[in-house]
Amino acid sequence: MESFKLDRKLAQLALLQRIELASAIQKKVRKLFGRYLFSKIFSKYTININKISKSYYNIMYSEYLTIKKYLGASQNILSIGAGIGGLEAIINNNFNIKNFFFIERDFISSKVKYGWDNENNEAYNKLNELENFLVSNHVEKSKITIENFDKKNFPQVKFNLITSLYSLDFHYDFETYRDYLSEVSDDKTVLIFDTIRADYFKDIFEDISIIKEDNNTLHKSKRIACRKFKN
Repeated sequence: MESFKLDRKLAQLALLQRIELASAIQKKVRKLFGRYLFSKIFSKYTININKISKSYYNIMYSEYLTIKKYLGASQNILSIGAGIGGLEAIINNNFNIKNFFFIERDFISSKVKYGWDNENNEAYNKLNELENFLVSNHVEKSKITIENFDKKNFPQVKFNLITSLYSLDFHYDFETYRDYLSEVSDDKTVLIFDTIRADYFKDIFEDISIIKEDNNTLHKSKRIACRKFKN
C-alpha cells in the first residue's frame, strides 16, 4: 500500500484536515477568495484525488513511524481527532490491533480556521465518512467504534494506547479530556499528543518523553508520549 483509496468527499476532508496537502495554487486561491469559499467550493472541486491520496499516505506513514515503537498486537487504541483515519489504517496494515475507538466531531466548519480554540468549536469531519475511509482501506468494521464528541457517550474501556496528533492540546486544551483520559488509562497506557507546552505535563504525568519536535509549525510543537497520571 503506497496510497489510500479516496473518493472526492474523502479527499476534500483530508485537505481540510491537513492543509499541507494543498497545492501552491490552492493556497493562493484560499488567500484570494477567502476561507469560506475555499472550505465550501474550492477544496472540493480543485483537487487532484490521486495526488492527495499518495501525499496523505506519505504524511500518515511518517506519523506512524514516530509512534511505531508504542504499538503491539491485540491493543485497544483510542484516537481523538484522528481526521479520516489514515494513521489508523496504516497501523492496522502493520499490527493485529484488537479494536480502534474514535472520538470525533460530526460537522465541517464553514471556514477553515487553524490555531488554538478555547471553546473547541471547530471541526472538519463527518463520522460516516470516517467509517467509509477505514472500511475502504481494509480496517474490519467489527474493529471500529466511533463516538460523537458532542453526545458525550465516550467508550468506557481501558486503552493500551491513546493518540491525538495535532488535535488535543494543539488546537484546544488538554483539560477538555483530562478526567476522562485518567479514567480509561492504567499505569501502562501510553498517551501520545502534540503540544506547545511540554513542561506543563510534568505535573500531570509520572513519565514523559519527547518523541518528535516540529520546528515547521508556528509555535514549534513537540510530540510527547506520557504514562501514568499523577494522583
